[in-house]
Amino acid sequence: MRTQRQLRVGEEIRHAIAAILMRGDVPWPLDFKPPATITVTEVKISPDLKNATAYVMPLNGEKIKETIRAMNDSAGFYRHAVGKTVILRHVPKLRFVADETFEEAHRIQKILHDPVVAKDLAKD
Repeated sequence: MRTQRQLRVGEEIRHAIAAILMRGDVPWPLDFKPPATITVTEVKISPDLKNATAYVMPLNGEKIKETIRAMNDSAGFYRHAVGKTVILRHVPKLRFVADETFEEAHRIQKILHDPVVAKDLAKD
């Protein structure tokens, strides 16, 4: 169970990363063309507030592996930029991972619409 402080700090960091991406001043690698929109869905922070995991998803999930790799390669840039906007004693180390909740929700929806499962649900 995450504490109120972890939730609040994680949300502040999420807003800061989203603002960085919206401004477009990210130093992307020269051979990489980033997706048009990247969504930061959640930031989970460790209890000691020294490590943070940001869950991101490009629009339509395109170039997900390349985007995550590029963002992790420039994690120092994001950490520095977050440190400028979010006032913390220690700016956490950032790690970016793909948000898989969309695929999980799609998988569950597909299961629920399966005729065998729908028949069992209709018995109520």
